[in-house]
Amino acid sequence: MMDMRCSWKFLTSVCIISILLGYCSAYESVCLVNAQEDPEKHYVTLEVDASNATGHSIPETLFGIFFEEINHAGAGGLWAELVSNRGFEAGGQNIPSNISPWSIIGDESSIFVVTDRSSCFERNKIALKLEVLCNSNGCPSEGVGVYNPGYWGMNIEEGKKYKVTLYVRSTSDIDVSVSLTSSNGSLTLASEKIIALASEVSNWTKKEMILEANGTDDGARLQLTTTKNGSIWFDQVSAMPMDTYKGHGFRNDLFQMMVDLKPRFIRFPGGCFVEGDWLSNAVRWKETVGAWEERPGHFGDVWKYWTDDGLGHFEFFQLAEDLGAEPIWVFNNGIFLSDTLFSFTTTCIKLFETFAGISHNDHVETASIMPFVQEALDGIEFARGDANSTWGSVRAAMGHPEPFNLKYVAVGNEDCWEKYTYYKGNYLVFYNAIKKVYPDIKIISNCDGSSQPLDHPADYYDYHVKKHTKKTFMLVIKLCLCVFLLFQVYTLAEELFSMSHMFDNTSRDGPKFFTESSGSTLLSSTLKGNSSYYVEASAISFTTNGLEYIQIKAVNFENITVNLEVKMTGLNSSETKVSVTKKKVLTSPNVMDENSFSNPEMIVPQESLLVMPEEGDLTFVLPPYSFSSFDLLIESAAYIKMPISDSYTMV
Repeated sequence: MMDMRCSWKFLTSVCIISILLGYCSAYESVCLVNAQEDPEKHYVTLEVDASNATGHSIPETLFGIFFEEINHAGAGGLWAELVSNRGFEAGGQNIPSNISPWSIIGDESSIFVVTDRSSCFERNKIALKLEVLCNSNGCPSEGVGVYNPGYWGMNIEEGKKYKVTLYVRSTSDIDVSVSLTSSNGSLTLASEKIIALASEVSNWTKKEMILEANGTDDGARLQLTTTKNGSIWFDQVSAMPMDTYKGHGFRNDLFQMMVDLKPRFIRFPGGCFVEGDWLSNAVRWKETVGAWEERPGHFGDVWKYWTDDGLGHFEFFQLAEDLGAEPIWVFNNGIFLSDTLFSFTTTCIKLFETFAGISHNDHVETASIMPFVQEALDGIEFARGDANSTWGSVRAAMGHPEPFNLKYVAVGNEDCWEKYTYYKGNYLVFYNAIKKVYPDIKIISNCDGSSQPLDHPADYYDYHVKKHTKKTFMLVIKLCLCVFLLFQVYTLAEELFSMSHMFDNTSRDGPKFFTESSGSTLLSSTLKGNSSYYVEASAISFTTNGLEYIQIKAVNFENITVNLEVKMTGLNSSETKVSVTKKKVLTSPNVMDENSFSNPEMIVPQESLLVMPEEGDLTFVLPPYSFSSFDLLIESAAYIKMPISDSYTMV
């Protein structure tokens, strides 16, 4: 249950947002033509020109992901680290620090736990000190110490291996049990001992062990316990599954969900997460690279939780490479957000879509912006510089000597508004500095170029508009706008752009209907019939594995069943054969239905094979309140079946 819950948090976070890129509103719209109504039946006809002659090419970069560290999308989600607050720094660099969710095993008579600044790591000096004070009768047989439950309980699975790494020192001999246990500690799932003389651990010492679980518990915890009196210090305690994707630290199950979306790009590290509510809490990329033990972490004061920044600048580029997606790096630009316009709340639903560049309550004037410009240039060099460059060498030392394929950067996040007088000035400084060193990099502006040309140079623009919808059409609008308004869109600055953030609780299943859209052709089509007022439909052609397909998508807004007939023109009937291969349907009987933590699969696409009763009959049923797609295989009559073989031979 906890693992499912964690997965759902990941899916509902703004870390996985689907995007329609380029020409989107024009591409998926269709002409609705009223026909003579038949009161007995509900039907529509979609006339499709399948010749591609009048179609529009959809960009290869149509569809991608917006990832943000929100709702633990990274820490506790995609990033597989099981320990929360592994360095005890969640209270910052001052002592006493906040060690939550670490808790004490034992009472005040047997153990005393404090934090001090004795760590061997310069950028995160906090360490945890355990004073074991058992009386003459000795410690309890199960020992005393501390435990960490992870984010919502650690999902430990029987037979799987977990690598535990920690740093320890002591003034006396130690005998420490490192264990994975059930949620209350009563059942041990895996355990190893650290036994050392005082001379061996008088200085900070790194210890590593592999724990293999002999049981399963999705609410497990990591325990550090001892039965020996003395003082023991711990720091940088990590527990990672051994089966992360390619050993890169990404949870296999969540990574596969991202792969299944077939994203062509990924925008990171987020929106508000880039800025922080205050400058001191904004994510700074230089503090997220290098050895994980050296990363200080930071408190994400917008979304109100601590992250150790294990998922950092390097890991985001690695994620993009592993996904085969173009990386889009978003960095701070130094814009102030007026308190009169923005009243902060931790609830994402109430956030006005105008978040500042560096932070929500600090800003940097254009005259003082150069240090931040240099930080952006250094961040690009980290990704693209050769292994001998200053920051490229840091990347190489982390195991990636070859440069990452960074082509796109975004200057700020939702910052081009009238009250933000510094945005354009700051933007131009960033733009000119980046183009001077990296003229090929495409730079994304936050300003709106849909109604008139931008008044500053930009390769792309990303302008967000907040839309509001009627709750009475909750499910229907979600389904319909999966076609048109899947959050954020990037397009060429001189081209049409007008998409928006729409949903806070929307099912993320809609994107599964668009995995074949990137690089396809939107076919010219016309919708007719007595039900065309509440049906929307379109058609694309695409090729996969050497086979040619036409995909029909249709949204039914009403609580009625509609028959959709597809009529094809532009195909030579004597040379081609059209057959239906599969259908996918997203629907629910109640328009107010939503997925939730308790029922995360209330509304999910149902996919099945589809065999039409008669050759050439392309009539499909659209259930009430539904979003459907139908894949049609286009086969050449040049392939004929030989009488003595089941294989197809070209003649």
